[in-house]
Amino acid sequence: MNYLAELVRLALFLPPQGSSLAREIDWLHFVVITCTLLGAFGIAASGGILCLRYRKRVDRDQTIRRRGVPAPLLWAELTVVLGLFGLFVAFWVVGYWQYVKIATPPADTYDVYVSGKQWMWKFAYPDGRHTTDTLYVPVNKPVRLILTSRDVIHSFFLPDFRVKHDVVPGRYTTLWFTAERPGTHRIFCAEYCGTWHSRMLGQVEVLSDVEFQRWLSEGEHERDFPLDPDMPLANAADSSLSTRGEQVAAAHGCLRCHTVDGSPYIGPTWAGLYQSRVPLEGAAPIDADVAYLTESMMDPLAKIRRGFAAVMPSYIGYLGPGDVGALVEYIKSLQHIAGGVRLAPAMPAGAASYVLPDTGPTPIAPPAGESGQPREQPKRTLPADARDQAPLPQPAPAATEQPQLQRPVPLQDGKQP
Repeated sequence: MNYLAELVRLALFLPPQGSSLAREIDWLHFVVITCTLLGAFGIAASGGILCLRYRKRVDRDQTIRRRGVPAPLLWAELTVVLGLFGLFVAFWVVGYWQYVKIATPPADTYDVYVSGKQWMWKFAYPDGRHTTDTLYVPVNKPVRLILTSRDVIHSFFLPDFRVKHDVVPGRYTTLWFTAERPGTHRIFCAEYCGTWHSRMLGQVEVLSDVEFQRWLSEGEHERDFPLDPDMPLANAADSSLSTRGEQVAAAHGCLRCHTVDGSPYIGPTWAGLYQSRVPLEGAAPIDADVAYLTESMMDPLAKIRRGFAAVMPSYIGYLGPGDVGALVEYIKSLQHIAGGVRLAPAMPAGAASYVLPDTGPTPIAPPAGESGQPREQPKRTLPADARDQAPLPQPAPAATEQPQLQRPVPLQDGKQP
């Protein structure tokens, strides 16, 4: 069967099969193409036979006028109609099953954050390493790509793996694959995105387990994946995305409303949040996956968690793709904490000595109780400096302007300028 599939692949000029999904998708295409060719050949052959058998002749025309036109066979019509309908349903069922499989990644995936930009691809790995235009993945390990764009719509296309997904600004989409053998595979942008669209190329380097671990520990890696340039790492030796997410949460005001030890506050706690079942107001519960977390940052009013007021502002134009990826990894690192005593991280070095100018929204008050008075605040475990000094998000810039982050202004004698 493999030889037959390879022969058909070569005949159709298809790229090599580089992933576990490619084989199943190709077999569906082979069956559809074969049935289509057989149907076209059958129709052509039937037309030719009818043309030869029932061509215009004097003796046959007289016979038809005397005897009349023969009635069609009911069983033949039913066979053709039901056969074609059954074939259509079979294709639909197999295609739907494959779509569900492609859209549902396994639970043990290796996550990589992908940011598209005219005209390059940037990749951020869970340990904090970053590369441009070259994606390194381990062999026989499910890899999930979390995709977003920094400018226009792109489309991440891996023809060898038979996967493709749109990359949209302000949204986070995912695709996954499992590379079956070491090697190099091409990356294309399948959505016209500007002048150098045809040069927006990249490659996937599939490494063995030993080579991939060596690459993680010894390789040279770029550090230009954009988080916040004004927020340096507290410890350069520990540069994982989750560590960076800790600092993003403290410096961007997330810890004003969310706790990391399971205690309730204005917003839901992040402890044990990832992959938990989240009850919603006016809707069915959903899983707190990557899509839900990123949507809650960009469009917090889209899904309101039951029991919490809709007071969170949107972070569109304020959090970049790197910031969002770091926050998601930080929340994922708190997955197994439920009601513990873990304290929130302190502000990064130098962050506690400044705040943003007082041009944005005022601090959000807790929801009012039935009597109209503010509810009693539960005791928080956050350090005072992280709670009081963390800046709040500024209003999102107009659509015609590029998002700009305001540079911090130092405190003067403990007061804002």
